Amino acid sequence: MIPERGPGVEETALPPEYQRILTVARKAGGPVSVRQVGEELGLEVTVKGKLEPLRGKLRKLSDRGWLRKRPDGKFTVRP
Repeated sequence: MIPERGPGVEETALPPEYQRILTVARKAGGPVSVRQVGEELGLEVTVKGKLEPLRGKLRKLSDRGWLRKRPDGKFTVRP
């Protein structure tokens, strides 16, 4: 279960794999693509189907307020 971001909800409330995704996005210092996050996590990024589960996780983090999805499809960490 991915909690909504809000007052009193710490990043540590997220499952470890989602915490790693946020860490990668934060370290990038700007917008990141699904492929960039996948590369940093050591996923096989040359096969498009391997990135779809990661895309879903990024979308969940965006839907719950942890990330922001830009119109170009890249993601940024919300302040």
